[in-house]
Amino acid sequence: MALTKQERRLKIKRRIRKRILGTSQKPRLSVYRSNKQISAQVIDDINGVTLASATSREKKIAEKAKITKTEQASLVGKLVAEKATEKGISTVVFDRNGFLYHGRVKALADAAREGGLKF
Repeated sequence: MALTKQERRLKIKRRIRKRILGTSQKPRLSVYRSNKQISAQVIDDINGVTLASATSREKKIAEKAKITKTEQASLVGKLVAEKATEKGISTVVFDRNGFLYHGRVKALADAAREGGLKF
């Protein structure tokens, strides 16, 4: 029997997270994508602390009308990169959370790179 979309994503997510770990020197940039929103967090897994986060529901992004979801994702990427660099974080490990590296996830990653994060 074939896996559902959610089961497939969780299987990929577990496989990725076996190898990826965020430390205080090189935290993990985790991306979550729903049908309407997208969010990103910079996480220190050793201490269990979120160092910076950004979402498409923040006022700076949500008040912009008539933008596509991909444009929203790139704005979130720039915002999370800006917040991370304010805290002195320049390198991260990218965690796509089981989502395909395509479309909104790729747009967020490219914008975070343009914002100054290295991964």
